[in-house]
Amino acid sequence: MDQGLISTIAIYALPVIFAITLHEAAHGYVARHFGDMTAYAQGRISLNPLRHIDPVGTILVPLIILWVSWRSGGFLFGWAKPVPINMAALRDPKRDMLWVAAAGPGANLAMALGWAFMIKLALVLPGNDYTLPMARMGEAGVKVNLALMLLNLLPIPPLDGGRIAVSLLPHRLAWNFAKIEPYGLFILLALMMSQTLGVIMAPMFDMSAHLIHSLFQI
Repeated sequence: MDQGLISTIAIYALPVIFAITLHEAAHGYVARHFGDMTAYAQGRISLNPLRHIDPVGTILVPLIILWVSWRSGGFLFGWAKPVPINMAALRDPKRDMLWVAAAGPGANLAMALGWAFMIKLALVLPGNDYTLPMARMGEAGVKVNLALMLLNLLPIPPLDGGRIAVSLLPHRLAWNFAKIEPYGLFILLALMMSQTLGVIMAPMFDMSAHLIHSLFQI
């Protein structure tokens, strides 16, 4: 296997695991706050990655995609086991689901800021054997979390952005819009294969990354 690919996998492993784990745990934590104990009862409000990792979506698919796309720049795509949410158990399902859905992207934003701080720390510390790997891992963490946050904020059910939209729309429109959910994955795959997803995501990603880099002056 290409040495550069091995190095990239090593740099991205922790940021990817944390991004997925805390994203899913955040959904469960906020759901519990609003009365839904489903995720808590199943042990899914946990920082243990093993409770959230899907062997296919979190490990196999990202590795295959990264390996196949490596020579053309490399990109990552995957998923974790979704945290179970019982909307009927929420105190106010339509209102509370907004906060449950927003918790995942919110966790990714917080982690992106945390990884950016690590880059800043690596830049201000005296140069040694650890500062360059710290900076590279920090940059990977910013990229992974921004990508996961922005992807999930797309208004396509069952992505978080779709569920946020359902919470914000009037009841009749929300009901009709929610009917898209069974086709959401196919819509997302079609956007990816037609390269439309990249056209949509790239400007948002570049602007978000620029804001974070400016904030930390990195």
